[in-house]
Amino acid sequence: MNSGENTMMSKIAGLCAGAFLWLAAAAPAKAQISDDAVRLVVLNDQSSAYSDTSGRGSVVAAELAVEDFGRTVAGKPIQVVGADHQNKVDLAATLVKRMIDGDRADAFFDIANSGVSLAIQDTIRQANKVVVHVGSGNVDLVGKACTPNSALWLYDTHALAKGLATALLSERHRRWFLLTADYAFGHAMQRDMTDTLRQRGGEVVGSVRHPLNTMDFGSFLFQGAGANLQVLALLNAGADTTGAIKQAAEFGMMRNGVKLAVPIFTIVNVKAIGLDLSQGTTFLAGYYWDRDDPSRAFARRFEARMGRPPTHAQAAVYSAVLHYLKSVEASGTDAGDRVMAQMKELPVNDFMTANARLRADGRLMRDMLLVEVKTPAESRGAWDLMHVRATIAAGDMIKPVEESECPLARRS
Repeated sequence: MNSGENTMMSKIAGLCAGAFLWLAAAAPAKAQISDDAVRLVVLNDQSSAYSDTSGRGSVVAAELAVEDFGRTVAGKPIQVVGADHQNKVDLAATLVKRMIDGDRADAFFDIANSGVSLAIQDTIRQANKVVVHVGSGNVDLVGKACTPNSALWLYDTHALAKGLATALLSERHRRWFLLTADYAFGHAMQRDMTDTLRQRGGEVVGSVRHPLNTMDFGSFLFQGAGANLQVLALLNAGADTTGAIKQAAEFGMMRNGVKLAVPIFTIVNVKAIGLDLSQGTTFLAGYYWDRDDPSRAFARRFEARMGRPPTHAQAAVYSAVLHYLKSVEASGTDAGDRVMAQMKELPVNDFMTANARLRADGRLMRDMLLVEVKTPAESRGAWDLMHVRATIAAGDMIKPVEESECPLARRS
């Protein structure tokens, strides 16, 4: 072969190699699912203060999402397991590490305790898995503690404070007393509620912190009763909220005109307290079972397994799991950083969400419902417990992304 032929063959080989590389790049990527399964963990409190508001019900919600998606993703089976952290940070950290290393978990959902969420978030990032905080609400999760592998799906302390203060603050509801759970969520909620009230002309006339799983709120409420309050804000959740409302009623606070503002409240709290005591309580919810036909349809399926309608946190676990699975399918991988990037690309659509977007800092821009507990005379059934008074737009209560402390927001 002469030199001219050598030159021609080299050019052809180069063109073929280039064409091969182009075709390889253009071809769809083969699905890359580790360990031939996608394993989802619903990690929350299943045995104490928050077991009714999330607990086993959140596991059921995740299972319903998997059923609706089709039980497989990218050709691989989907597995759902529940894990109980018992509201103990050290136990949760051990569970997460064990489930990543031993059980090959790919994603964690709910958590429902801000202290636990903050403790496990970086461990999950280092393992390149995904965590979607649903029942946890500390805004720092999408602020200074944010990661590329995490999202906050339902509410946060800044949004709850701003939304409730905007809805309730008036001349009749200007002086607020804050009863606060003494852990990460409560601390952040008190900080954000205090800042919001002061910015809007309200007044915090006093505050007191109580331990998680408190049985007797008498001494704490006694301090509030002497503070000339107009609004009692219960900055706690689950069984603590239920107990505080019952004992506030025994103190006669609501009969004396005190308004209850409860950032974290659910249908099971209302049911446990009863309409006589909880009527008029106002709070924000991402979902209410009787809002519309799609909400009622999901509630019927959930109730068939759990014996009651879902809380808004449980419904939001369904939403988060379904969106995660859509993103695994679209990205062709269960690698945490790539799945989360895809979750931020796709709009969130389900029975409780319409075209919501997940921001660069991991905060879902979700509207919330302002709901008020009915009077006994207004209720027409066992679970007909609330009025939906208004919808508060995400942009009117969630901290703007340009104000976020998350480095990811500054790079967006």
